[in-house]
Amino acid sequence: MSEITGDQLAQLGKAFDADPSLRLLQNAVTRNPVTEVALDHQVVVGIDHSVSHLLDDWDATNQKSSGRCWLFAGTNLLRAGTRSTLDVKNFEFSQSWLLFWDKLEKANHWLESILATVDLDVDDRTVAHLLSQPSEDGGQWNMFVALVVKYGLVPKTAMPETQSSGATKLMNAGIARILRQGAKDLRSRAAAGDDAGALQEHKRDVVAAVHRLLCLHLGTPPESFWWQWTDKDRGFHREGEMTPREFADRYVGVPLTDYVCLVDDPRPTSPRGRTFTVEHLGNVVGAPPVVYLNVEPGVMKQLAADAVVGGEPVWFGCDTDQMSNAELGVWDAHLYDYDAVYGTRTDLTKAERLAYGDSMMTHAMLFTGVDLVDGEDGAQVPRRWRVENSWGTEKADKGFYTMNDGWFAEHVFEIAVRRDALPAELRDALDGEPQVLPAWDPMGALAR
Repeated sequence: MSEITGDQLAQLGKAFDADPSLRLLQNAVTRNPVTEVALDHQVVVGIDHSVSHLLDDWDATNQKSSGRCWLFAGTNLLRAGTRSTLDVKNFEFSQSWLLFWDKLEKANHWLESILATVDLDVDDRTVAHLLSQPSEDGGQWNMFVALVVKYGLVPKTAMPETQSSGATKLMNAGIARILRQGAKDLRSRAAAGDDAGALQEHKRDVVAAVHRLLCLHLGTPPESFWWQWTDKDRGFHREGEMTPREFADRYVGVPLTDYVCLVDDPRPTSPRGRTFTVEHLGNVVGAPPVVYLNVEPGVMKQLAADAVVGGEPVWFGCDTDQMSNAELGVWDAHLYDYDAVYGTRTDLTKAERLAYGDSMMTHAMLFTGVDLVDGEDGAQVPRRWRVENSWGTEKADKGFYTMNDGWFAEHVFEIAVRRDALPAELRDALDGEPQVLPAWDPMGALAR
């Protein structure tokens, strides 16, 4: 082992002081965010926000200070067709409704994972991973589908936003305390010899405590509600009393269970054309497991473009922390030149960023447009994408963003598409037994 010596520090200081370009950069960075200094002006001025195929003519939504992006992206996908059915300009399903059931189901799912690992030491890597995140807002596509299938949907008027739905930190902290106490009690009871029935009874008490907390923070979910609306031509419509399941059956025009998840996982340990799942990943016990098919990014691009051209938005998950500027509404793989500012060299590939903890899926959004141009072989290929985000209407193009195609290849990890849109060989591959990745694998990251 080698310590940092005084001579080494003196040499570093002299080298810095001797370089006028570093002193100039120091003046800039000490007075401005480094993102402003590293922002590549040529990239910014070269961006055109128009696209050849555009779907959105509605207002962007706002998840506020919460990690509900995957729920917003899911309901935004569904509302595109519901708007047409209702003949209205804007419409939103209640994200608070889905948040309530997701929190409750996640608590039950997490406690089942605790019961499945009671024989492991508390500092075992799997147990430690579970205990590190007992109450997260995030999720994946399959988890969204599981909630809609089990609980249905309601309009936003039937279960509106609360302070806690738009700012989940304190609510999550309360849930985490209840669950960690529950985990400790379940492990202690198992060690003392309680049988499976007794452990399940105690687990139900913990779930009941979470349910009470959720009702206090989010309100009590309605068993039914009265539904009527006025269309964009001021025509009045009344359906009367409906249950959430009836509402979903009536107004969801896409076959949710026919959608499959495709991912781009370029690590050598993840073969293309194989299905994968992640240990302990999910929210609804008894729902189909979270399974995805690993394909080349070009396949994902083609299927996403085909869907948009065909008139359907596309749910996707990505690492939005990479090379993005929310104010400008831009994602570009070369948006910032940090190496020029810091005098460094960073050339990690997408696979290496996954392996070394530099990247994972962090956010979910919706493709609502694509700009297609003629490729070298004459076929049309995408060069940029229009994205509906859930960060409100104050940024970007009233909440809609532009993603260059190079950014898609580097930082998009997951899309949801209809099964019948896949080539035959990929449809067949979906039936293969999924390879199980450990609970801490980055492909199990939840979009938030």
